[in-house]
Amino acid sequence: MLILKDRLEIKDFINIIFNSEELFIDEFITDRVVRSYEFLEEFSENKVIYGVNTGFGPMAQYKIDDKDRIELQFNLIRSHSSGVGKPIEPAYVKALMLARLNTLSLGKSGVHISVINGLKNLINNDITPLIFEHGGVGASGDLVQLAHLALVLIGEGEVFYKGERRNTADVFEELDLQPIQIKIREGLALMNGTSAMTGIGIVNVINAQKLLDWSICCSSAINEIVEAYDDHLSEELNNSKLHHGQQEIARKMRNHLSDSKLTRDRNEHLYSGQNGDTYFKEKVQEYYSLRCVPQVLGPVCDTIKQVGKILIEELNSANDNPIIDVETKHVYHGGNFHGDYVSLEMDKLKLVITKLSMLAERQLNYLLNSKLNDILPPFANLGKLGFNFGMQGIQFTAVSTTAENQMLSNSMYVHSIPNNNDNQDIVSMGTNAANMTKMVIENTFEVLAIELMTIVQALEFLDFEDKLSSRTQTLVNDIKKIVPPFTKDYVTYPFVQKVKDFLKNNDAYQNDISN
Repeated sequence: MLILKDRLEIKDFINIIFNSEELFIDEFITDRVVRSYEFLEEFSENKVIYGVNTGFGPMAQYKIDDKDRIELQFNLIRSHSSGVGKPIEPAYVKALMLARLNTLSLGKSGVHISVINGLKNLINNDITPLIFEHGGVGASGDLVQLAHLALVLIGEGEVFYKGERRNTADVFEELDLQPIQIKIREGLALMNGTSAMTGIGIVNVINAQKLLDWSICCSSAINEIVEAYDDHLSEELNNSKLHHGQQEIARKMRNHLSDSKLTRDRNEHLYSGQNGDTYFKEKVQEYYSLRCVPQVLGPVCDTIKQVGKILIEELNSANDNPIIDVETKHVYHGGNFHGDYVSLEMDKLKLVITKLSMLAERQLNYLLNSKLNDILPPFANLGKLGFNFGMQGIQFTAVSTTAENQMLSNSMYVHSIPNNNDNQDIVSMGTNAANMTKMVIENTFEVLAIELMTIVQALEFLDFEDKLSSRTQTLVNDIKKIVPPFTKDYVTYPFVQKVKDFLKNNDAYQNDISN
């Protein structure tokens, strides 16, 4: 059970979205929303307030008759329910709704309390409004995506319920749910904000952290496969650089490998003073994709944390327009709905996750190229060379998917296109940025799934028995339940999907030993 009474954090999203905890609204929140609504109701009686008694956007110059003010809100919702493309997946929609509920609960929007209760009911009953990926430009908020949410709240449109796409009205009747009440500016308040890009962005952060943890696992296991020297992970080396992310990655890899019997101490080999060779068959230092993991994944680690921090600030902010301030008894017009903060952070996140996928692809290539690793058969082939193909076919998928990530990583933040009769003359494209980041993350789960399948095939060939670290052994055991040794050629796509699902639905083995 989660009681909404103060600011939300990422852990709250995990509990509501992935752990299906029930959401309750604290009485303090209810009182705050009611006070805001009552103030706006009185304040707006004899004043001109945008979106209450005026048109919207460039048509704000037109005064709206009192008798038409309620219908104005319905017109706004229906006319902007214009999204196209793929429906946004339920987890992201649930995050979107929680984000909108949170910002409206701040009492800065003047909405009727039925809006808060309506959003809570959708979340608690696992009702997913039909919201499409395409439509928002992220300037006057996520207008199109949030219009589809508002459409459901007024009892119209479509939803997904128990796996079926159905009319909202039918589901409401079945569950005895009532549409929200449109009183003053409920349509505009629901639509005028950054909650779609923020909700999607927070799920992106959660999944990005999961990818990072799995990448640490894979990188650690490959260090065992090649029996790498361990000094590139040492505290002394990595603490000589002051970036916290690099230090954290190295520490987690040391923890992962703490009981491995495969990584080597340089003092026992090249520093022994007994090596008179003039040519070393074994590499003195590993390839960068193995040796520089803390330096490559360190910026990823730091960026994920920074993106999470900015998104939580956005989540707990009032991103509406105008802003209702009960304390000063005033209504302030501005642009808090503008999504530049989120758009920029999504661009940063997709850049670092693309780099993570590039690292995974290079590590995969190392395992598959026998001329590089000099310990495995070509393509980690456990069958008959020339007759069987091992992981040869599946490498194409990893390379293709990584290349798509590289193209998707072009910035949306700087792709403003004026619209709305040039009223929105500079926009954030934050929703597009969040959706593209989501695609990059999905792609990267696929690349990591292929890498992990290959690691397990390599370890099957090497048969290290009890020399592996306990964490790598646990990982291998889990994946072997999904993927058999490829001693013959299989149709591989079902295995990739199953391993991808495993990575998405499970946490990596990254708890510190001290915990």
